[in-house]
Amino acid sequence: MNEPFGARLRRAMDERGPLCVGIDPHAALLAEWGLADDVAGLERFSRTVVEAVADRVAVVKPQSAFFERFGSRGIAVLEQTVAAARAAGALVVMDAKRGDIGSTMAAYAESFLRPDAPLYSDALTVSPYLGYGSLKPAVDLARESGCGLFVLALTSNPEGGEVQHAVREDGRTVGATVLARLAAENAGAEPLGSFGAVVGATLGDLSAYDLGINGPLLAPGIGAQGAAPADLPRVFGSALRDVVPNVSRGVLRHGPDVSALRGSADRFADEIRSVLAAA
Repeated sequence: MNEPFGARLRRAMDERGPLCVGIDPHAALLAEWGLADDVAGLERFSRTVVEAVADRVAVVKPQSAFFERFGSRGIAVLEQTVAAARAAGALVVMDAKRGDIGSTMAAYAESFLRPDAPLYSDALTVSPYLGYGSLKPAVDLARESGCGLFVLALTSNPEGGEVQHAVREDGRTVGATVLARLAAENAGAEPLGSFGAVVGATLGDLSAYDLGINGPLLAPGIGAQGAAPADLPRVFGSALRDVVPNVSRGVLRHGPDVSALRGSADRFADEIRSVLAAA
């Protein structure tokens, strides 16, 4: 078994800073870069982002959907992107948000968390909204292979609240229940558990929720979605050190110039470090 994801992530965050850069080659960004909306454009975009940031940021997060839309050739580019990013020293979180039951969930887990799989990644985003227990095949394989999961808990999209803020019979919200289940998964793990939550950086005061899950908190929303590194202490409070802020468009809009991409990633990383040091 590999060293657990949580331990590898903590070391990467300590050495490189906690920034995660998304790799989101959607059509509008390809056009902004002067690239065609085709496989060649996809490959050029992804290769450039990896070249620019994978040797300096802790985490990169490819969004699988933007590769899948090109079919098998797009998936081949995704395989190349994952392998190149990991070879450059970045941890790869595959943003696929998979969620299903039984053998189907097991197959999704094997696609991304089995060490000999072509799309093998350090961690995978998953959805618990078929019931947290439906994630068991992914949890089990992640433990076995030393990978991690990021479970959707408190997402920043407006629609998420109708499920995540719904109150159960025991008085807890669904989102709070997901966090509690993750805390149980991470019990006793050192220096950090491998089972994280996705918690939006745009959500404001979350003091009503116990974010102390002894695992990482992937925080989308920095940059184009309106949140800034300075907002992180107010949102995450005492769990700040475990936050992995994600920036996608805020960095990617500076392409295709490699030095500009690097400069943007470095500025976000430095700003996040300053926030952590002052907290």
